[in-house]
Amino acid sequence: MSVLRSIVHMDLDTFFVSCERLLDSRLVGKPILIGGTSDRGVVASCSYEARQFGIHSAMPMKMAKERCPEAIVIKGNTQTYSGYSRAVTDIIREAVPVYEKMSIDEFYIDFTGMDRFFGTFKYAGELRQRILKETGLPISFGLSQNKTVSKIATGEAKPNNQIHVDYGTERDFLAPLSVKKIPMVGTKTYQTLCNLGVRKIKTVQDMPMEMMEGALGMNGVGIWKKAQGIDHSPVEQYNERKSISTERTFDQDTIDVVKLNGILAAMAENLAFQLRRGMKLTGCVTVKIRYSDFQTQTLQKQIAYTAADHELLPVVAELFKRIYNRRLLVRLIGIRFSSLVAGHHQLNLFDNDAHFASLYKALDQIRIRYGDRAVIRAIGMEARTIGHHNPFNGEPPMLLANRRV
Repeated sequence: MSVLRSIVHMDLDTFFVSCERLLDSRLVGKPILIGGTSDRGVVASCSYEARQFGIHSAMPMKMAKERCPEAIVIKGNTQTYSGYSRAVTDIIREAVPVYEKMSIDEFYIDFTGMDRFFGTFKYAGELRQRILKETGLPISFGLSQNKTVSKIATGEAKPNNQIHVDYGTERDFLAPLSVKKIPMVGTKTYQTLCNLGVRKIKTVQDMPMEMMEGALGMNGVGIWKKAQGIDHSPVEQYNERKSISTERTFDQDTIDVVKLNGILAAMAENLAFQLRRGMKLTGCVTVKIRYSDFQTQTLQKQIAYTAADHELLPVVAELFKRIYNRRLLVRLIGIRFSSLVAGHHQLNLFDNDAHFASLYKALDQIRIRYGDRAVIRAIGMEARTIGHHNPFNGEPPMLLANRRV
């Protein structure tokens, strides 16, 4: 007999806007645009008041201001938002048995089995009120037997509310909603479904699975299952130590600081690319040194969540400068990015000029096509002349001048 699951999806409402309103109560009730403040900038987030004018994230800031001239434009602050995100994470960590932090403002919680002791919906509601009371941040949640239905329920509960979808009512709950509500359905897939006459989830529910498979392949099968309220994916326990890392051991120990900095820059740049390719952000950077006498030292720093080279490289350089204090020959160096969460370049849209997001997109496309060392910063070329490992195989890589990024 299978165990009925109880999965909660919690999502902070207009998170960036809510953080700004905590800092300045005069912003409450007013249309807010957060992102790059110049006309070349992009909207990273907006308040519900601004959405009434047809404004949405990723819209050019110039267009958003034309639609709502009275909107207040604020350049985002990743440090502030990361701090509030960690505060909410700490509260959830203390209160629940298993949780998965999906992004800076989104969580899944597994309450399976807790109904034997107290009402899961009541407990989740008390947790939501605690978060609101202790942080001041409005948060919504959906409760059902799986991730998909709970996430959709959260969207229906917003703003600042909660919904419980009872066992056996999942299909009825989903049926009248737009097929766009299914997490797997993006803009292109939605257009394809519209061309097939599919706009409501009920239409998908009534279609044979083979028809969806014929139209969209395996992606269509996944959408069909989610439309039926079927999702067996587990809540994977979030761990702040979850990380990606790399290190280099040299054939000959070295004390050449210039080359060591170059190697660290190349390593950090590559790890940042791996983050972006995996749709992840890091909230903690660690640098490691092992000296010729085999003594090993590490130093770490919590940072605002990011996957951007121009934000990570200075942190790596700072940590190396602080940790390399013995003036001995170095045998090994390494970098680790930890406290990973799902994310994308939304945080980078706070820049006045969105060229960084466009630049990284172009560079990553080159790396995906020609190899992850196809294009590098000039400083990283120092890595070619030291140690036994040459990270730049094949043709010489394209150089990227430091002053540009």
